[in-house]
Amino acid sequence: MRILHHLPLSPYSRKIRLALAEKRIPFELRVEKVWERRPEFLELNPAGTVPVLVEENGLVIADSYAIAEYLDEAYPDIPLFGRTLAERAEVRRLLSWFDNLFGQEVSRNLIWERHLKRQLGHGHPDGAAIRQGYANLKHHLDEIGFLAERRTWLAGAQISMADFAAAGHLSALDYANDVDWSHNQSARDWYARVKSRPCFRALLADRISGLEPPPHYADLDF
Repeated sequence: MRILHHLPLSPYSRKIRLALAEKRIPFELRVEKVWERRPEFLELNPAGTVPVLVEENGLVIADSYAIAEYLDEAYPDIPLFGRTLAERAEVRRLLSWFDNLFGQEVSRNLIWERHLKRQLGHGHPDGAAIRQGYANLKHHLDEIGFLAERRTWLAGAQISMADFAAAGHLSALDYANDVDWSHNQSARDWYARVKSRPCFRALLADRISGLEPPPHYADLDF
């Protein structure tokens, strides 16, 4: 069986889970506590990060962007990078935005500082970083809302890896009740459409020991 090494609150792991499910590719999830730095896992990915995909033939692909590109090339029946050069360029632009800018400005300041830093023994949460994360999130929600008002999906007419990258971050934040969905109605409406897709069911069923999601997390109508 194909295996995806992941962490439940990793936005990058969630992106790949959504892509695999959307493409109807069967896989088994294995939680990898990356802070333990298991030698067996480091052999798969010396960087020690998730997600890591191990194919049935033993092929190992590490890094969420590399996995995303691989999936579209290896399983092209349901394309998630667009069909034209222009569409693919826009998907890649938005992937860079979510994987890098959103990840640094929002997810790191909220998921890491609020929920993981103390638990993993890295000191107390940085209040200033958390406040900045919330402020940054509003700007990103506005940009998502801007795109959602002008396009069917974030990168264009078809759902793409850009939507799953955004949803990976937002679903992790939403699980921790960190998203004020009243801030931008268009972003909220877009997210409601994404999480209504069958590929989202497993994420909405997730439960993490010691951290319960808010009631609206699994509610398709918020």
